[in-house]
Amino acid sequence: MDVTSPLPVDTKESQEPKEINTAASTSTSSLPSPVRRSNSQSSLNKSSIHVHSHRASFAENLRNAPPSPRAHRQPSFTQAAIQDLLNHPPSSEQPNPKFANREWRDISVAELVSKDDVKWSELDTSVEDASMALLHSPRNVVLIREDASSNTAVSTFDHGDLNSYLLVVVGLAKPEDDNIEVFNAISQKAQARETITLREIQQVCRRDDIVTLPADAKLEKAMEIFGSGIHRLLVLDENSEVLGILSQLRLVEFFWNEAINFPAIDWLYPHLLRDLGIGSQKIIAINADNPLADALTLMNTEGLSSVAVVDNGLNVVGNISSVDVKHLTSAASAPLLKSSCMHFISVILSERGMEKGRDSYPVFYVNPYSTLAHTVAKLVATRSHRMWVVESASPSPSAPATPQLNPTVIVPGSTSTPQSPQPVPSAVPASAMPGAHLSGKLTGVISLTDILNLFAKSTGLRPSDPGEQRAKRRKSSSSSMRPSLDSSRPSLDVRR
Repeated sequence: MDVTSPLPVDTKESQEPKEINTAASTSTSSLPSPVRRSNSQSSLNKSSIHVHSHRASFAENLRNAPPSPRAHRQPSFTQAAIQDLLNHPPSSEQPNPKFANREWRDISVAELVSKDDVKWSELDTSVEDASMALLHSPRNVVLIREDASSNTAVSTFDHGDLNSYLLVVVGLAKPEDDNIEVFNAISQKAQARETITLREIQQVCRRDDIVTLPADAKLEKAMEIFGSGIHRLLVLDENSEVLGILSQLRLVEFFWNEAINFPAIDWLYPHLLRDLGIGSQKIIAINADNPLADALTLMNTEGLSSVAVVDNGLNVVGNISSVDVKHLTSAASAPLLKSSCMHFISVILSERGMEKGRDSYPVFYVNPYSTLAHTVAKLVATRSHRMWVVESASPSPSAPATPQLNPTVIVPGSTSTPQSPQPVPSAVPASAMPGAHLSGKLTGVISLTDILNLFAKSTGLRPSDPGEQRAKRRKSSSSSMRPSLDSSRPSLDVRR
């Protein structure tokens, strides 16, 4: 029972006392009218005439209790409505009218790029200046040219390259024999605080092929390229000069915002990830207690743009990406390399919160019962390259729960002899781990490449196997570790 006023209060009379008629009649024969009092206990203008006042009991007051304010609230969402909103989130932008009633295959790549998004540096630009340009690049890449008079890219510089450079500077890189001299020279110059140019670190940077398309090429060609594992391409004019940069994220964002105009893509969004069968169960993760330097080395060695951070129960507790390297560009941030991955995640969230003026919380995971729409909305909102898939209970009593994985863990040793996979220590139940109630146990990953590969195949295109590009990006590591990882890579590789 809703009790909002525990004491009986006559609100009408308490606000304004009734008028007391004390005026005498003009006729001398008439007697003055008796004074009338309300039931109020006020002591003002007391009369000698005592009127019996009844004070309402607590029970009587409850029978006439005022209506609950809850009765005037707007009806809240039902659980079904909330779930429907999660499964089919609206786009944050209105569809562009210029794409209405057009076939997506007829749209040119030039319509999705802008010259304002292109940031340039020259080969003789210092790494420090190039890094500043990278931090302000909307496409997370700086194009490198011979000199300022040219608009032809000879190389690129992105966060992965910055990560590679930082590992060389702090002495954590593992160069091949023919690069040892170059790596040592760069490290010595950095310690002496001498200027290092982009030209000097070209052997340090990853040698990704520069993929280009003419301005009049259609989106279907770009989709086929991106579905094959290429992350970005340059759009060129008739003089082979760069007009703009088209990335996987930009194309996924385009199809998300313009979905209403393209039914051939839009029909895929309501489907569950489980039913679409996309993503991968070959995952590389790192334990939250490991030093940050291990995570950066792992991403550099494996050619990854991000890595999942898990606890001892394999629950996802965070995410570290190559873009986060921007927090390590000052000398004052060097101690972070020795701190734990979990501590670095807290630093990232704290700085992100200060930048945006509000607390920041990572949203980097989905489950097999998430729709493609829910997944794409998260990727676009967080501007991420991948989402981690975690196990989840079935939303329907009649459907089976997410299959439990029993992943094995490789603990890299110092010798070249491969170690036997060791089970994950689980002295503490997974449900008691810090990340258990926030996400779930890591079971897979879905990337922009997977989504664009699905789009391409569903529309009749034939992208090549993305695994070829992944293998190409994966760098050689020390001989003591690489054989065990390449010969028998488990479904879930957690570095401890």
